Amino acid sequence: MLLTFDKTKKKHYIYQEIYNEIKDAILEGKLKANEKLPSKRNLASQLKIGINTVTTAYEQLLAEGYIYTRQRKGYFVESITKFAHRSKTDQVLPNDLKESIHKKEGWLSLSHMTADVSLFPFSKWIKCEQKVIEKHRQELSEIVHPQGPYILRETICRMIALSRGVVCEPEQIVIGAGTQLLIQELMGFQPAETSVAVENPGYSRFYTLLKRMGFEVETVDVDQEGANVAALKAKDTNFLFVTPSHQFPTGKIMPISRRIELLNWSTQQPNRYIVEDDYDSEFKYETDSIPSLQSLDGNQRVIYTGTFSKTILPGLRISYMVLPVEMLRKYREYNFDLMQNSNILALYTLHYFIESGEYARHLKRMNHHYEKKRKLLIREIKHRFGDRVVIEDIPAGLHFFAKFYTETTYELIEEKAKKEKLEIYSIRRFELNKRKREERTIELTLGFATIGEDQISEAVDRLYRIL
Repeated sequence: MLLTFDKTKKKHYIYQEIYNEIKDAILEGKLKANEKLPSKRNLASQLKIGINTVTTAYEQLLAEGYIYTRQRKGYFVESITKFAHRSKTDQVLPNDLKESIHKKEGWLSLSHMTADVSLFPFSKWIKCEQKVIEKHRQELSEIVHPQGPYILRETICRMIALSRGVVCEPEQIVIGAGTQLLIQELMGFQPAETSVAVENPGYSRFYTLLKRMGFEVETVDVDQEGANVAALKAKDTNFLFVTPSHQFPTGKIMPISRRIELLNWSTQQPNRYIVEDDYDSEFKYETDSIPSLQSLDGNQRVIYTGTFSKTILPGLRISYMVLPVEMLRKYREYNFDLMQNSNILALYTLHYFIESGEYARHLKRMNHHYEKKRKLLIREIKHRFGDRVVIEDIPAGLHFFAKFYTETTYELIEEKAKKEKLEIYSIRRFELNKRKREERTIELTLGFATIGEDQISEAVDRLYRIL
């Protein structure tokens, strides 16, 4: 049998070269079905290589079904189904699908999607991780409860009761790898005719997800107090998605009267629910945190969702939702075979990170840190733009909303932002339906999480040139 590989210029191990040569000869029909292959000893002698090398190649071909063996007779070519069509040319990925990894050198970010990890206590986190490895090896080797480890759900339950006033039991908490996935799990068992409403402007990823799942999705405009209840009453809606503690993206905090209106709306018909997305409520400046909408709900109509993406590390992808009792029953019936999709080591680590007090200390430190940056950025923008800017100066969260008076257009500022290397997001990203805009104005959602204090002045200069 003629093998053509060059041992002096091999790209792989010799056994792999032999394997590839024989495999290709079989697939191309050069070696016919039931044809006998040279014995291991003869082929090794021909190629002047060790018999073990040939044995390894033959065993791999045997394992994959290219050849078979007869006792004391040797190895033979298997009868293999021919490809109906097999291109001999290498597949080339089209340019529009290719990805490039490059550092955004010189860029500054005023993104709302980031978190500052420069002050994160990685050493403390690693200590908690080591504790998990010491104490929970058995749990790490097993499939955990689909809602997440009970020990962490119990910890989260205590924490959100103290910080957000959430009323629940650990059994009502579902942990997942991001709020989007949790919403997908929640809505996956709702009837096809379910009608859904989301805030406008609002979180476009929820809107897109729900549309893609086949639901009828309507929008409810946001006024000065949040989701407009009068507009909501005109719609036949089963699920309403809101961000009452820090409306996304405008930053408005829903007052108590509007919250009660929403809760009253939810009880006027059966099967009405409010999904409260509490995405960054941990960050509140100057006053205490606003209690959650769920804390006011006495009728089991609010589904509460929270995340650790803003407070710890976005890349960890740990979120949770709190289900009313009857919704929990339906969730378990529908998702009985679901597997937990978060990193289990990270979940147990988070438990000890919270239990040890490190999480609370980190939050306190970050609140102070973010408050300083927020004030500095607002001060710089007001100084640079003067009466040409109106800022929704609501002391909460990791972004604020600003309206700039300018003759430029949204298309032009997006183009100029790339040239200036400034990451910014305009209201266009969050407008789910067309809404009336004030002429000669530009509305931006400005985040301050990752921008350094020493970079703020330069970032505002770039923003000024863009606008």
